[in-house]
Amino acid sequence: MKNKFLLLGIALASLTACKTASTLQLADVKPQKNISINNELKNDEEFVKVIEPYKQKLDKEMNQKISHTSLDLTKQGDNSNLGNLLADYTFEGADAWTKKNLQKNVDGALINIGGIRTTIGKGDIFLKNIFEVMPFENELIIVKMKGSDLQGLFEYYAKTQVNNPVSHLYIETNNGQLSQYKVNGQSVDPSKDYYIATSDYLALGGDNMKFFSKGEAISTGIRLRDLFIEYFKKNPEVVPNTDVRLNFIGKK
Repeated sequence: MKNKFLLLGIALASLTACKTASTLQLADVKPQKNISINNELKNDEEFVKVIEPYKQKLDKEMNQKISHTSLDLTKQGDNSNLGNLLADYTFEGADAWTKKNLQKNVDGALINIGGIRTTIGKGDIFLKNIFEVMPFENELIIVKMKGSDLQGLFEYYAKTQVNNPVSHLYIETNNGQLSQYKVNGQSVDPSKDYYIATSDYLALGGDNMKFFSKGEAISTGIRLRDLFIEYFKKNPEVVPNTDVRLNFIGKK
């Protein structure tokens, strides 16, 4: 019994101590001055010294020339030159991977215009430009789809009228209605298997592209940005295709 009263006393003392400590902590709280982060905030000189060698190395790498363009590469318009270029690079890289690993050919490619974050001005193209254009860690995905399920892809474009870049695909609408669509210049065979290259973001239904869920997503392990860098390096002078792939007649 004596031990029980002792334990009860210890418990009550602990609760009182906690309450007192909490009260004291609240009483000691004082408003602090906000520190504005702007140009007037001085650098930590020691920290700057530590990171400077790494910064110089990174700057040197990012400022290396990897290609050149004689015209501005933009994302404006339904068949933008930068959009077409990156869609073609997606197609070419995916086709090479698919031939090697699946013994199949890629039939088309689709990327989203929102994933292209900026433009590239005419002149030398540096490594940092590609990181600015594609800052995300998106993976190249191959989606195997039946021709009958590709109808959802074409209907998506008819409904949205959005200039998401494509390669080896032709989509034509008239006043918002699907009027013509082709893969590699050919009509779609409903019973045939098609291999469409895209990003993991879109393959998982990003930008409301739910039609990809009807297919089989195949991982390549390749980052789209790395693929773009590789192809810019392969092409010392960038010459984007300007053919019409998205033809939204009567688009408002």
